[in-house]
Amino acid sequence: MIERSEIRPGVSISRIVKGGWHLAGGHGDIDHDQAVQDMATFVEAGITTFDVADIYTGVEDLIGDFRKKYPSLADSININSKFVPDFDSIGDVGEAYVEAMIHKSLKRLGKEQLDMAQFHWWDTAVPGYVDFAMALKKMQDKGMIGLLGVTNFNTDALRELVDAGYPLATNHVQYSVLDRRPEQQMTGLCKAQDTQYFCYGALAGGFLSADWLGKPEPGDAFSNRSLTKYKLIIDDFGGWDLFQRLLQTLSAIAGRHKATIGQVAVAWTLSRPQVACAVVGATSTRHLDENSRIFDLKLTDQDFADIDAVSAKAAGPAGDVYDLERDKNGRHGRIMHYNLNDGRV
Repeated sequence: MIERSEIRPGVSISRIVKGGWHLAGGHGDIDHDQAVQDMATFVEAGITTFDVADIYTGVEDLIGDFRKKYPSLADSININSKFVPDFDSIGDVGEAYVEAMIHKSLKRLGKEQLDMAQFHWWDTAVPGYVDFAMALKKMQDKGMIGLLGVTNFNTDALRELVDAGYPLATNHVQYSVLDRRPEQQMTGLCKAQDTQYFCYGALAGGFLSADWLGKPEPGDAFSNRSLTKYKLIIDDFGGWDLFQRLLQTLSAIAGRHKATIGQVAVAWTLSRPQVACAVVGATSTRHLDENSRIFDLKLTDQDFADIDAVSAKAAGPAGDVYDLERDKNGRHGRIMHYNLNDGRV
């Protein structure tokens, strides 16, 4: 039921990825045993790729516990690991720091090799990200990492890594019907490098669902961090009225296909060039059946045209990938948590 994508010869992932951020706090209480059991349910349904980061507190340990409890399923999963040195440390990280980060994650996950390692650099005005990338390549050469990639780089910085010889297999970006920034410059570079997108935000934290269709604009207080983050994207897109028009369009398309707004939104993202997968955040299996049936949905030329007609009226988000979020004093940057490793590796 779940389509798969071959990232590199012999490396296949599920095109729906189980996200880990929602298990790290800020999205409600998490029951450890239930979370581990849910992972098994996802794998059995064909969603065998997990997305995690060293700053997702406790999530690597959860996956490690899943691998211990379900050894028959452990080898069937592909774990996309992300590494985020603290904002206050990025000017000082060296090869020993990088290796310590990798060892820490390997220990938590109970693995001898990471399937994929992507890294984030908070401020590309601070030098060192090319050195960090090449240190990761050394870890790959030692057999500690399978594939390498990045998360939340813009095109210019990404090109620097490529020119330095970084073997860029994957690129973790925010990409949705609300946020088409990767299409501005980055997709051309990724196509030239045979680099695949790992997309997050396809559901905009749950905003792209019938739950918000026809509802008044919410205030500033939200029940979780995802809604706080993606309401800012809606504001950049063109505001609540234009967002409602987009939801109405997605709802009409969903009606034609006997689908849901969320399924249409994810199917749209999966249809874009260089997109290998969409990361779907989940704290339970409540939407598992809906996610599993996304591949039954085949969008038509008319569906794409209807979405494009609304997107043509959008004001943004403007600029290249992650440029808005990289401004620490801007609307997006002010909600970030910057030192979740606390310098400890």
